[in-house]
Amino acid sequence: MAFFKPLPGALRFSDPIVLISTWLGSGLVARAPGTWGTLAALPFAYGIMLAGGADLLKLAAIAVFFAGVWAAGKYAVDSGLDDPSEVVIDEVAAMWLVLVYAPFTLTGWIIAFGLFRFFDIVKPWPVSLADQKLVGGFGIMADDIVAALYAILVFFLYRAFISGA
Repeated sequence: MAFFKPLPGALRFSDPIVLISTWLGSGLVARAPGTWGTLAALPFAYGIMLAGGADLLKLAAIAVFFAGVWAAGKYAVDSGLDDPSEVVIDEVAAMWLVLVYAPFTLTGWIIAFGLFRFFDIVKPWPVSLADQKLVGGFGIMADDIVAALYAILVFFLYRAFISGA
């Protein structure tokens, strides 16, 4: 088995739709593309955090979400697939959103990564509802954002617990 999946149909790697949707090709890894896409989001998040902190990362996550709705939707249409596994821009936007609320430490980011991947893979309700009912680029992006909200909730609950609130 090859390390990278071939692109479906007439899609080409040089196409901006492909570069955005697959987060510079990280989603083309044959096994666990969502995990690879999430990992590939981290260095960019780190740079954004250094450049402007959590507020800039939040704005970047929002921008990537809207770019992802467009690019993932177009990629899905061009590939003929409803939710192509190689589209990982949804993981990028969601991971960045979780990192806004995670401690800016190695441990905090490892926990954020694990929490997000857990909720994205397990898909508890309403993540599963968003995954099943929403379509197009918005549908591709939305279930990951809902999974991110679960991870963020864990950070809020932890902070409340340690502060005694």
